[in-house]
Amino acid sequence: MTKLVPIGDHVVIKVEKAKETMKSGIVLPDSAKEKPQQGTVMAVGSGVMLDNGTKIPLEVKKGDKVFYSKYSGNEIKLDDEEYVVLSQHDILAIVK
Repeated sequence: MTKLVPIGDHVVIKVEKAKETMKSGIVLPDSAKEKPQQGTVMAVGSGVMLDNGTKIPLEVKKGDKVFYSKYSGNEIKLDDEEYVVLSQHDILAIVK
């Protein structure tokens, strides 16, 4: 993997692949697949800087599996892998 280093409150997430087939066995073409909203945190920024200069660390860490907002962040493709870079506030939940 090419090293992506997010800044501030940004997070790099490796996008989970969309399902290729339905439960009934029907194979879905790329145009019919729904955009995934789940992935694994690959890197986190240094944290949120408050107006008074205090830095607050992010709640997510490398390796966390997360759900994020459907149309948030910027999609990046590197080395045939799909990533999304988004702000921590676009992350909805951590899968435990």
